[in-house]
Amino acid sequence: MKNIKSLAGLCALATIGFISCQSESGKSKSETPSVVDSATIVKLVPDSFQKEIDVKKTSLYTLKNKNNAEAIFTNYGGRLVSLLIPDQDKKLVDVVVGFKSVADYEKATEPYFGATIGRFGNRIAKGKFTLEGKQYQLFTNNGQNTLHGGKKGYQYVVWDAKQINENTVQFDYLSKDGDENFPGNLKVSVTYTLTDDNELKMDYQATTDKTTVLNLTNHAFFNLNGEGSGDVLNHSVKIFADEYTPVDSTLIPTGKIEKVKGTPFDFTTEATIGARINDKNEQLTFGKGYDHNYVLNKTKAMNMYQAASVKG
Repeated sequence: MKNIKSLAGLCALATIGFISCQSESGKSKSETPSVVDSATIVKLVPDSFQKEIDVKKTSLYTLKNKNNAEAIFTNYGGRLVSLLIPDQDKKLVDVVVGFKSVADYEKATEPYFGATIGRFGNRIAKGKFTLEGKQYQLFTNNGQNTLHGGKKGYQYVVWDAKQINENTVQFDYLSKDGDENFPGNLKVSVTYTLTDDNELKMDYQATTDKTTVLNLTNHAFFNLNGEGSGDVLNHSVKIFADEYTPVDSTLIPTGKIEKVKGTPFDFTTEATIGARINDKNEQLTFGKGYDHNYVLNKTKAMNMYQAASVKG
C-alpha cells in the first residue's frame, strides 16, 4: 500500500474564537465559561441526524474540552456541523454555518457545508488528468470541469465513525477503485481533535494500492460573529501570501503566479473582506468575489505555514 498523504490541519481557535466576539469587556481569556447545553444553543436534535443512507447509519458526535468549547460532527460527509467557542463574555458562540438535520444537508443546493472534500478538492480542468501515461475522464459537475471529487464526492457518503475520547473523533472511508473514475482503492482517515487551547485540529491520512491523485480538505463556512448574524463582509483578514494564482472564466488557474500588491487580492495587511470585493477587476468578476488560491509565504523550514488570521 502506498502512503499517499499525512497532513495536519489546524484551525487556531485560540486566536479566532477570542477575537471573534463583539464585546470588549477585557475579561480574562483563561476564565471558564458557564456550562450551557450546546443542543439548546444550536438547536440540534440528535434524532434529526439519525438516518440510514446506503445501508449505513448516520449520527452526531460531540467533542468537548475543559473550557466548555464543543465541536459537533456527523459522519454523513465526515462533516463539521457546529463549533461552539467562548467569547470574552464567556458566552458560547457557534461560529460554523450549517443545518439542523441530515435531510437538510442532503437537499441543500450548496452540498459542501462543513464536509470532508475528496477525492480531489477544487477543480480539475475539463475533468481530465493523465497519470503514468493513462488519461482519466471524470464526471464534470461544474460546467466543463470537475469540482470537489465529482458527482458523488465524499460529502455525500457515510463515513465509519470512532469516538476515540471526549476530545477526538475519527472518520474512515474506503473509496473504491473507479470511484468517480479515480484510480486505486483509497483508504481515507480524518481525525478531528478539540484541544484545551481551543484549537480544532484536522489530521488527514490516506493509503492506496495504485498511483492516484489526492487533495483532501474541509469545507466549513465560518462566521465568527455567530451563525445567523449576517454576512462576513465585515470580517478582517490577513493572509500571509505575497502572490496568488489568477484564474480563467471557469475558475481554473491560468498557470501564472502574480503579485497581490496593488490588487484587491492584497491582504498582506489586515483588511475587511468587503473593502474591495466590489472593485472593478476581471479576477473578481470571474470569481464572483474571492474564489482564488494564494501562494503562502514560506518563513520556516517546516511542513506547515501560517495561512491567515481572521477577526469577526
